[in-house]
Amino acid sequence: MNREETRAFIAKRAARELHNGDVVNLGIGVPSLVSAYLPDDVRVTLHAEDGIVDEGPWPDPSNTEPGYIIDASGRPTSALPGGSYIDSSLSFALMRGGHIDCTVLGALQVDAEGNIANWIIPGKLVPGMGGAMDLVIGAKRVIVAMEHTVKGAPKIMKRCTLPLTAVGCVNLIITNMCVLEVTPEGLLMTEINPEYTVAEVQAATEAELIVSPNLKPMAS
Repeated sequence: MNREETRAFIAKRAARELHNGDVVNLGIGVPSLVSAYLPDDVRVTLHAEDGIVDEGPWPDPSNTEPGYIIDASGRPTSALPGGSYIDSSLSFALMRGGHIDCTVLGALQVDAEGNIANWIIPGKLVPGMGGAMDLVIGAKRVIVAMEHTVKGAPKIMKRCTLPLTAVGCVNLIITNMCVLEVTPEGLLMTEINPEYTVAEVQAATEAELIVSPNLKPMAS
């Protein structure tokens, strides 16, 4: 798979984790693609932390008329009929108050204890923390959707080495290689991309993986 196919593969698999009626926040990058792959019978309410409830699809890029709205990443977006625009204090109250059913976001690193580092690489310029620290603590379920490695280096660690966003908050990790559940015993691999072997997945992962006896092929 090329990079775009890889990103779509991860997003399609992540979309299967969302349920009808969920209030969902999607992060930038691969997670932002998830809403495009929702099953026809699943209707979720998308929340953007800059103040949109019931976010709609991306506008037609050929439409250059002014007046569009943007999401939390600064990308043009829309709101569905009946959607709302709210201020930042109310938007973050929704996040901190446990009103988001699920957040899907990317990460620089995740580790075997469910810790996540996704906001800074020391020494590199970043636009800001964003709402990730509030989302991963306030959301009822936290899913990390990301490529398994970066330039061949593992992103799934024994312990994160980058500054943490939050501790012990991740429930599920979905990559192009496998699906991992975060359990008290460690990372349980429940699905594997048939393009890879268990040994290849482990070699690309710093953390020791527990292989489910009911390991299934990963399908988008």
